[in-house]
Amino acid sequence: MILYIYSKGESIMETELTVQQQQELDLVFARAKAALAIIETYDQARVDRLCQAVAWAVSNKKTFLRLVDMSIEESGLGDPVTRQNKRFKIRGVLRDALRQKSVGIIEEIPEKGIVKYAKPVGIIASLVPTTNPDLTPAGQAIYAIKARDVVIFSPHPRSKKTTFETVRLMREALEREGAPADILQCLVNVNIPMSKALMARGDLVMATGGQPMVRAAYSSGKPAYGVGAGNATMLIDETADIKEAAHNTMLSKISDYGSGCSADGNLVIEESIFGQMVKQLVEEGGYLASEEEKAKLRSVMWDDEGHRLAQTVAIAPQKLAAAAGFTIPADRKFIMVMGNGIGKEYPFSGEKLTTLLALYKYKGFENGLDTIRKIYEVGGRGHSVGIYSFNDDHIHRLALMAPVSRIMVRQPQSKANAGAFNNGMPMTSSMGCGTFGGNIVSENIHLKHYMNTTWVSLPIPEDRPSDQELFGEFYDPELEK
Repeated sequence: MILYIYSKGESIMETELTVQQQQELDLVFARAKAALAIIETYDQARVDRLCQAVAWAVSNKKTFLRLVDMSIEESGLGDPVTRQNKRFKIRGVLRDALRQKSVGIIEEIPEKGIVKYAKPVGIIASLVPTTNPDLTPAGQAIYAIKARDVVIFSPHPRSKKTTFETVRLMREALEREGAPADILQCLVNVNIPMSKALMARGDLVMATGGQPMVRAAYSSGKPAYGVGAGNATMLIDETADIKEAAHNTMLSKISDYGSGCSADGNLVIEESIFGQMVKQLVEEGGYLASEEEKAKLRSVMWDDEGHRLAQTVAIAPQKLAAAAGFTIPADRKFIMVMGNGIGKEYPFSGEKLTTLLALYKYKGFENGLDTIRKIYEVGGRGHSVGIYSFNDDHIHRLALMAPVSRIMVRQPQSKANAGAFNNGMPMTSSMGCGTFGGNIVSENIHLKHYMNTTWVSLPIPEDRPSDQELFGEFYDPELEK
């Protein structure tokens, strides 16, 4: 989502833990192992009830709004209005979890003689992003408890108080149900070395963080699920419903001030409707920056070497404009710039993570696809793309070509690709981006990724095709003599 925000040149360094940190780590793992021994004995009804208890403890409106205010005050990132809607994501995760089996037999395939049993993965080490210090722990806690795992959360230092409070609330809910609070724990003395040590000792790593932390997770020596960088791009063809496309773009772009890697970053628009689309985007609250203003925005959003500067991430468009040295009306919801080039030397074609998007014009659908290809060579491979079209062939051709793990059709990207109540994507706050984006899975991280599965194989009638069936015209019986 986003993630850990690093200054120019900052890297993850090998550093020794303090005595206090080592003692804390030893203690939380001892408690985690004791809690794991207990939750492993729970039946399906028990873990389902615990999932409901921890979800409600955090996602009820009164509590979640308090956590939102706390997180924004602590980190200085995000929108206090749209971030409130993330509590519905917790409901979606709970819905998906409750509809699946996770204890004992979870699937039977009689014709193949296969019976599958679910087992916990054990102790999960979770890296929590600064932009979702409440949503990520809640969503992961639901899936982990459902799978009978335990979790040790490593909060981002910039929002650790919010994550600690979120985990505290869920621990209290577990205690009220007579379950060990230590099913969920949160590190206190947290920094990069502590997170690295946590990952090295856990059974599974959930790395919902920036690329440096994801790379550290993959090098921890433990199985890890990471996420790739975003640069969500939407292709808008001549058949699009322009009002729908513009409205959805606004919804996706302004959500939590564009802080998520799923937020629309680029619009690739057919030439014949370009003017109408821009006009409608302005109706939806967009501000089209001049070339002079665009140059000023570039100077405050990236340094001379193309590194994104943290001070412009996840801020209101008025603050973004002010940082660049100009003003925009108070009613504007996002800023637009013309995309005049694609490549590393054109940073607007990459991930922005704020209330700004770039507009590109194409003529002819194949040229539109080519623009998409070029944008994803800059960044965002494996993550997401979208299309506003009623042409099934266009949708199909985009799906064949796009190097991404998810494609949203006529939907607001940042409100849809991690799961929504009006699509079938698994609800999550962590999205794998496949080998495109340097990840091991190319799907939304959900319940199945929190479980081990034991396959029991029973004998079945022999299923052996003849050599003629298998090799077709290549089969030569003379060579088998």
